[in-house]
Amino acid sequence: MKSTVDEIRVRFDAEVDRFSVLETGQSATMDAPLVLDLITAAAAGVTPTAKRLLDVGCGAGNYTLKLLQRIPNLDVTLIDLSQPMLDRAHQRISSVARGTTNLIQGDIRQTELGECQFDIILAAAVLHHLRTEDQWRTTFSKFHRALSSGGSIWISDLIQHTLEPVQTEMWNRYGEYLAQLKGEEYRNHVMAYVEKEDTPRSLMFQLDLLREVGFVKVEVLHKTSVFAAFGAIKT
Repeated sequence: MKSTVDEIRVRFDAEVDRFSVLETGQSATMDAPLVLDLITAAAAGVTPTAKRLLDVGCGAGNYTLKLLQRIPNLDVTLIDLSQPMLDRAHQRISSVARGTTNLIQGDIRQTELGECQFDIILAAAVLHHLRTEDQWRTTFSKFHRALSSGGSIWISDLIQHTLEPVQTEMWNRYGEYLAQLKGEEYRNHVMAYVEKEDTPRSLMFQLDLLREVGFVKVEVLHKTSVFAAFGAIKT
């Protein structure tokens, strides 16, 4: 059985410090600093006049902090399961933000976003917690409705591969990365909670789904092993 929402919330409540280092991001994610820079550069470049940001699964606020370096006047809405994560994100962001900051503690599947409320949506290392295909489709549709015309969404996440030999190779490479980073015990720990907690989908599934719910312009920024960064624009 996969982790429940409450179990996931409890885990993240206890890991605030690990998610609070802007320079490295989440070290268990391969190429985390590069992806952080690519995502925020793309968001600022594609949507330079943005006024309203939604950060889904904001964690301790790294992606919003990085984007505020490029677009400093954003009004920010932060969503996360974990209240301690939201508190840390608010603490860090309020010291640099020029616009308003709104906090929503909850599950994106249960959160109403409205229509045309945001110019940029960021979703970093969060969507792999979606379970069923209907949840994926409903969530992506919700993102499309919530964006203004010309708005953009940028996603970085763990991904699955559809070809089993490819998935095996990429998973082994990820294991090697973790072992080199902090040793075999750390590798086993991370891989165990991914198996228990996460249900990633393939990059192609997500790109196709973005188009299916209404996005026309879709872009891949980066892919390495079992991680990818990509986005789309609402016309």
